[in-house]
Amino acid sequence: MVAPIPQALESLLSPEQILSSAEDLIVYGYDGTAGLKQRPLAVVFPESAEDVSKVLRLAAERDIPVTTRGSGTGLSGGSIPSENGIVLCLQRMNKILEFDTANLTILVEPGVVTETINQAVSKEGLLYPPDPGSMKISTIGGNVANNSGGLRGLKYGVTRDYVMGMQAVLPNGETIWLGNKCVKDVAGYNLKDLFIGSEGTLGVITQILLKLVPRPVARRTMLALFDSMEDAAAAVSKIIAAKIIPCTLEFVDRFTLQCVEDFAQAGLPTDCEAVLLIETDGHPAQVEEEAEQIQNILAQSNARETKTAKNEEEANQLATARRSAFAALARIRPTTILEDVTVPRDKLAEMIRFVQKTAEKHDLKIASFGHFGDGNLHPTILADERDADEMKRVHQALEDLFEKTLELGGTITGEHGVGLAKKAHLHDQYQDYSYTLLKQIKKTLDPQNLLNPGKTFDV
Repeated sequence: MVAPIPQALESLLSPEQILSSAEDLIVYGYDGTAGLKQRPLAVVFPESAEDVSKVLRLAAERDIPVTTRGSGTGLSGGSIPSENGIVLCLQRMNKILEFDTANLTILVEPGVVTETINQAVSKEGLLYPPDPGSMKISTIGGNVANNSGGLRGLKYGVTRDYVMGMQAVLPNGETIWLGNKCVKDVAGYNLKDLFIGSEGTLGVITQILLKLVPRPVARRTMLALFDSMEDAAAAVSKIIAAKIIPCTLEFVDRFTLQCVEDFAQAGLPTDCEAVLLIETDGHPAQVEEEAEQIQNILAQSNARETKTAKNEEEANQLATARRSAFAALARIRPTTILEDVTVPRDKLAEMIRFVQKTAEKHDLKIASFGHFGDGNLHPTILADERDADEMKRVHQALEDLFEKTLELGGTITGEHGVGLAKKAHLHDQYQDYSYTLLKQIKKTLDPQNLLNPGKTFDV
């Protein structure tokens, strides 16, 4: 007689590494995505790659789907478990295994919280640049699986730009290592990058080798107020055209600004159409010169007012106000749908205006904020998922937003991933043989379709 899955897991792991009671499983049935939930069959907490391998071999033998999970902060439904599936929660794999100051690398397990990495390396004057909005609670494994971005993405890039190597366990239980500490390496296919952003569909990442950079010794933080979204967008274009790449170039619209100020009490004005948060960093002389140039450009771009942080505390307060946008908006209505689309920079103003028109068309509250410097917008719909009519209008609005994004030459996701929430729209973006190629890669590495099945696309 074949033992039930929970009992079979107990033969592989210790009892404290397994959850199977209905009450305990509820919290692992959803992530940060509104309206999606599915209770798993069991949750396991591996403490090593060997544990992961054991679980995946059992899953392959029994044809059981497996969904990898970190802190559950995902916003595309990527860590929603499959029906009668196992959740592989990697939070207990949270060690910093090596900090190599000679090669400027750090080797970590996937359950390490992102901000913990920065705190560890800052003591040596180093920086791990990617800083997603959830960095205080999101894990590095989830960041790699979704190729997360952040406020510093314009100048420093995204997670992919800092992953030098990784250990991963394949669906058949085999453990592999991809990449190394070498700055140059063109031996064979670049398989490492295939796993970055794969949303847990190709393998389970169990160790990550990250590149570090010297921490900038100076920075200058500015806030610019605009009475016109077009003027704010034009200012961004002029800054980039002047060959200035700020560390941070963020924006919030009036509605978001009002919510943030009510929530954070940061002393922000609430009567302007758009606010730009700009930060330049680097050598003190360079920062001083760039800050002066940026201020001149802002003045020429009809900025109503420009403020410069007087000290580190004030700079942190301004950045915190921007980072709190999601939390501030979540207080307004029961359901907060934080979207993620990216368009070319010269289409930003047009896209933001379209978001506003879409809100009016479908009678919805939609706030806009995001990374103006790299064209990544976060239209945020405030609704109530208990209201079926309102949610119908929400889905219609999302259809309009994705269609407009692609029309402008953009992408349906810049940093949150496809998951369940956007897989119906992926084929709209991949309209040639490349969509078929995605499926072929999945079938090659996961022929039984056991790892996070149904995410990104259906096989």
